[in-house]
Amino acid sequence: MEPFLYNLFSDREIIKLGPRFLQRPLARLIAAFRSGKAVDMYRLIGGRSPLFEITGAQAKALEAALNAGNGDMEKRGHGDNDISSKYKVYVGMRYWRPYIEDTVEQMAADGIREIVGLSLYPHYSVATTGSAMSKFDDSVKRHSMNPCRISAWYDHPGYIDALVDSIKRGLAVFRNAKAEVLFSAHGLPLSIVNSGDPYVSHIEGTIEKVKDRIDISWHLSYQSRSGPVRWLQPSTDDKIRELALHGVKNLLVVPVSFVSDHIETLYEIDILYKEMAGSLGMKLVRTESMNTSPLFIKALANIARKAITEAGWN
Repeated sequence: MEPFLYNLFSDREIIKLGPRFLQRPLARLIAAFRSGKAVDMYRLIGGRSPLFEITGAQAKALEAALNAGNGDMEKRGHGDNDISSKYKVYVGMRYWRPYIEDTVEQMAADGIREIVGLSLYPHYSVATTGSAMSKFDDSVKRHSMNPCRISAWYDHPGYIDALVDSIKRGLAVFRNAKAEVLFSAHGLPLSIVNSGDPYVSHIEGTIEKVKDRIDISWHLSYQSRSGPVRWLQPSTDDKIRELALHGVKNLLVVPVSFVSDHIETLYEIDILYKEMAGSLGMKLVRTESMNTSPLFIKALANIARKAITEAGWN
């Protein structure tokens, strides 16, 4: 836990901890302080995060979808990969293994020459996709690769299809009782937003597309704050309290900026916020995460195919 948190808080694209020369020492202190609390949270969701396994399953499903839909493509790359595969999907992480730079190294060793960097953040922010793509660019430059990047897909029709389907199934839990919808996005330091970052406009763009497809009464909030800076408001816990004061009894939470189950969904929403809502006389239900939803995998495949076509690789 501690090394992961250190890597996270060392990244000045996410949060600036004083002058640059103090970033790493302060990151080490914060990681040491927060690791114990984080371990307690992970114990409550089974002792570990399922994020790596889910991302691996998403990669496997995406690879199968791409190869099933593009039988006329010739293999790009060589080495130990299955020769029947036209595409190979790899996983690279920003703050823990397998690191992006190590994955790109493996791809080069496997003979891959054309590489699509697909961010699993639907909404672009310099603190998330920007940081990951910067590492991706630096890693690819070390090898003879031809890259292209997919940095945002917040309004892609397939992604909206998957979200709407998830919301409809979530609302069905309330059996026709009136329910409000709360889109809960990952928080972001206000300084990043004020510098022109498009994250909030992307989140709002997703919600607008969803509203065009389904009639809902909705709200937006932000979760997962950390560090001694001002964050986007309202926070999800404050919004839940506000809705309870206004008499809301049924609440469907949509973790709109997350595509996999991990600590933010399994602990923060399913345990922390659900207990809070219950204490306020409210029933809180969370939509299922995208994970390996067939509609979501189909959307990723279409997003990747479009990038490949635009790069002229087919």
